[in-house]
Amino acid sequence: MNGQDLGRLLIVVGLVVTITGVVVYFGKGIPWLGRLPGDIRVERPGFSFYFPLTTGLLVSIVLSVILYVVTRRP
Repeated sequence: MNGQDLGRLLIVVGLVVTITGVVVYFGKGIPWLGRLPGDIRVERPGFSFYFPLTTGLLVSIVLSVILYVVTRRP
């Protein structure tokens, strides 16, 4: 990875983080994120457990596609 590729990657990552921050700060977040089918939630008296399985997979896929598009060679 040369200097231009690294610079382009840093710019795209910075833009994604900035846009995400603006959406979370000014909006009420993404309302369906964290409440997808497949996210595990167990609530009992005195005990609460939450594991965002589907949300984690979705975020991972989206970030993988973004990084693939940014790092592929023309």
